[in-house]
Amino acid sequence: MTPVPGGAAILRRSIQVTCSASVGFYVFLYGLQQPVAALYSLFTPIALGLLSTIPGTGRQQAWITLRTLPFGVVLVALGTALAVSTWAAVAGMLIVGFLLTFAVVAGPRTAGPSPGLQLLYILACFPPYAPQTLGARLTGVAVGVVLLTLCQVFVLSGPPATGFRILLADALETAAAAAADPARVSEARLRDLSEGMRLSQVPPGERPTGPGRRDRALAQAGAAVRRVVDQMASRRATSVPPGAVPRMDRTSAALRERVARTCEDTGAALRAGERPPTADALDRAIRQFQAERIRRAADPEEPGADTAVLRRQAAELTLAESAWIAVTALGVSAAGRRTSPLAPHELFWYADLPTTRLWARRIVGNATHHSVWFQNAVRVACGLAIARLVAGTLDLAHGFWVLLAVLTLGRTTVGATWRAVRQAMVGNLVGAVAAGALLIALGRHLDAYAALLVPGMLIAFALGPRLGVAYAQGLFTLVVSLAFAQITPTSWRLSEARIVDVVTGSVIGLLCGLLAWPAGARREVRRTMAGLLRSCGTLVPATVEALLAPSVAAPSPPATLPTLRRLRLAEAAYAQYRSEPPTAWEGAAQADWHGVLIVAYHTVLGAQRLPRFEVPLTEVPPDARAWFRTTAAELTTDADRIATYFTTNERPAPGRRPPGPPLPERHPALPTLIDLEVWLTAIDHQLARIEDSVGPKD
Repeated sequence: MTPVPGGAAILRRSIQVTCSASVGFYVFLYGLQQPVAALYSLFTPIALGLLSTIPGTGRQQAWITLRTLPFGVVLVALGTALAVSTWAAVAGMLIVGFLLTFAVVAGPRTAGPSPGLQLLYILACFPPYAPQTLGARLTGVAVGVVLLTLCQVFVLSGPPATGFRILLADALETAAAAAADPARVSEARLRDLSEGMRLSQVPPGERPTGPGRRDRALAQAGAAVRRVVDQMASRRATSVPPGAVPRMDRTSAALRERVARTCEDTGAALRAGERPPTADALDRAIRQFQAERIRRAADPEEPGADTAVLRRQAAELTLAESAWIAVTALGVSAAGRRTSPLAPHELFWYADLPTTRLWARRIVGNATHHSVWFQNAVRVACGLAIARLVAGTLDLAHGFWVLLAVLTLGRTTVGATWRAVRQAMVGNLVGAVAAGALLIALGRHLDAYAALLVPGMLIAFALGPRLGVAYAQGLFTLVVSLAFAQITPTSWRLSEARIVDVVTGSVIGLLCGLLAWPAGARREVRRTMAGLLRSCGTLVPATVEALLAPSVAAPSPPATLPTLRRLRLAEAAYAQYRSEPPTAWEGAAQADWHGVLIVAYHTVLGAQRLPRFEVPLTEVPPDARAWFRTTAAELTTDADRIATYFTTNERPAPGRRPPGPPLPERHPALPTLIDLEVWLTAIDHQLARIEDSVGPKD
């Protein structure tokens, strides 16, 4: 979710857009007598600086804006050519509208300028068909982009955002301090760090959400580092200083010391901008730790055979595994593509794939009607195409305002769209009356319009976003009236035309919202979460069998890529769901959707990491085998029962409660099976919490 800009950011953006738009407009209109270039140099900064949400600050925004110039030139040229007929323009609008809206799959840095590029195409594809003005149009676009870029760099560029690598460095160094001496870091500090690493709390320009290898690796590293911090916070209250670790558990102390040293070195490298160290030393420590656990467990005389000790060691192993994943993923982000797979391949499947395949996976994975990104792209594209058809068929004056209304007033739910439309109609009515009165009073005094345009833009762009849709629409009506009055002879009927066009666009937007997924992400979040739970349910017995099935080779992890794909769809649906306003018809009881995502993360991670260590299968007692398989089957049933509620809204029957210890005292405790028991028990507790959130209330 993109946070709403603060007052300082809105004011900074309004000044940048006003400066860049007015300079180009005045130079072309009054200095060079080029009204077409003046129009495009005016609307290009408005489109990319105001209508778009370009992430980052200062140079980051400037770099993204400058990179949009080739796309803007192509879209303006395409729109100019397709304006030859209404049907050609409609077909182009449908394709361009879908592609630019679907660009959200590439992350905020790519999707941010999309609405602005939409507006540039809308401007160019409207009558009159004038290919002879293409040069002036492209000149206006180029000058507008360059002026906006310069203003973003030199005019109130704003404070730099905290980079994602610095956030990782802070978290790793704090986790290292907590691992070395738990008394040095409070639980509250660890919880705050974990909360700050949520992507919704990270500045949009710093979020690693792109489909490329670097972003995928940074996202994986961020999730792993957050798990390290959470695990340190969870055991903060019960931790003991390293010197007080019991003698029988010195191996845990050595592993934790290695984790602390690795986290500290990696954090220092990230802060210095250097390549992070490899995770080889930590990987060797993990394998030695597990080998020592297995050796001690094989000897009943060793204190390591105690089940309680092995469970505590399982927590240390999980912590070390999370740190190892984080450091390894950071190495992938720094090194780029590998020539050979990185083990385990299911965990780092993206490390050896070419960039084109990574992009293809992201696009194909969301090219389904179950993807909210795909749904939004279809909704916007259809709305724009219908609006272009209506405007062209009815020959509406200034018909591009119809499409602009569809583009700016459309929301992901029909209820939210209707609220925006109601406010926009009121704002446009008041603004049109004020603009009409102004046009009548000033007549053809161009110097008066020129003097009022700059303060009008500054007020509209600074106050509109803060006061709401009605004020933004009303003030923007005044701005466009002041601009068009300087380009062509204009009367009060300009305000009348804008009202008609905005109402037409609002009606089209409402119809599209009503016919195409009117409830937004609410239905899709239930469907994707249900599919995610069922997929996790199938992973549990597959992981158990990978560990228990007799084999002379090392265990092979089950396929987790299908679950990861469902996880990405569920994350996108949940993010949109959280950004949408609640509706009156929704019930008071809401499922713990975030808990479902946590279950998925935990299940996938266990399925990937547990089979890393070979189990002495001949020593697994038959009753322990039966317990693990029965427990896995029951967890699959629980997940399916909860998923059925998500799709049918039928309250699930009460689920089972966690059973007692699986391994009787007369059997030797096997470390990997203790790890498996801890993993299954954690999944059971998480499913119980989700079930409680949707179950019947007393």
